[in-house]
Formats: sequence, C-alpha cells, structure tokens
Amino acid sequence: MKHGLRVGVLALQGAVDPHKAHLEALGCEFVDVRTRAVLEKADFHGLILPGGESSTMLRLLNVFEMKQALVDYANSHPVWGICAGSILMAKHVENPEQESFGFIDLDVRRNAYGRQLDSFTCELAGMREAAFIRAPQFTRVGPGVKVLAEHGGEPVWVEEGRHMATSFHPELAWERPSPVHQAFLNKL
Repeated sequence: MKHGLRVGVLALQGAVDPHKAHLEALGCEFVDVRTRAVLEKADFHGLILPGGESSTMLRLLNVFEMKQALVDYANSHPVWGICAGSILMAKHVENPEQESFGFIDLDVRRNAYGRQLDSFTCELAGMREAAFIRAPQFTRVGPGVKVLAEHGGEPVWVEEGRHMATSFHPELAWERPSPVHQAFLNKL
C-alpha cells in the first residue's frame, strides 16, 4: 500500500464501490465504514462521504447512531464530500432546508442542476469530464474556502483546511485514478 494509507468510505447508501478502484490504483486500502464502531475506531486516514441521497444518509446516520462519531472524526481527520456528501458537509442547505454538519463554510442548493433526467457530464477547465447527477450548487463559499474548479462560473470543487467537497462525481466519469482522489490523498 502506498504510504500505508487507508481511506474509509461511508457505506450506508450511495455510490460507494466506485471509489475502491480509484483508491487501489493510488496504492491505498479501501475501508467500508458501515457502523459506529468502525467510525469510532478511526483505523483509516481520511473519510469519503459519497454521492447518493443526503436526507437518506442523514436518516441512516441517526438510525445507526453515527452522527456524533462522524463529527468527532471530522474534527481531527480529512473528509471529502461528493454530491450528497458535500450537502452533508455544508454550513447551510436549501431546496429544501435540511440538517448538515458545517464541516466547510459553504452553502448549497440541493438538485440545482436539475432532476435525474437532467444529469450530464462536462469537461472542467484543465481536467477530464465530470458527472453531475442531481448535483447541488455551491451558492456561497466562505472567505477561507478555496475554489479548485468551476463549471459555468460556479464553484464545483472546494476545499477548506483538511476538508474538501465536490458537487460532481469524479469516481464515475474519470479513468482511474482520478486527480480529485489524488488531491484528497495529498491531505492525508
């Protein structure tokens, strides 16, 4: 394993498995995070909150009593939120409003790029294609948030400190390994 890195992926719901090939291509071990005990043990260096459905993820985090363990983990480790995961990481969520964790000083609008039928791929400046699937729009980024990529003049990849968020799915459209996965590993 490259540098002995282990990366967890919250595996309650959503696009979990596509990350495995990207992480393994970078020499990292993929860790399924399905229980509070695994999250509390924190036997991995960073955590990916995958795309999926953010309100379902919140409900499952409550059912499995994992919310506080997630907050505790994020207080000391890098976390990357993708699409629905970025919604969970935001400070404020609209369309409709819902609970989020505020790991990044970011406001998001759910499903801003349209419904499932409106999903699309596009090239981001200087990078390969990005898949937008019922993607959120980053409507406000705080002063300490760095914008790493834009689409149509809107931020779609941001970072703040040890955390990052993408409104698109690099694990679905890009060859392995994606440069976004590499950028996350650089934070570990």
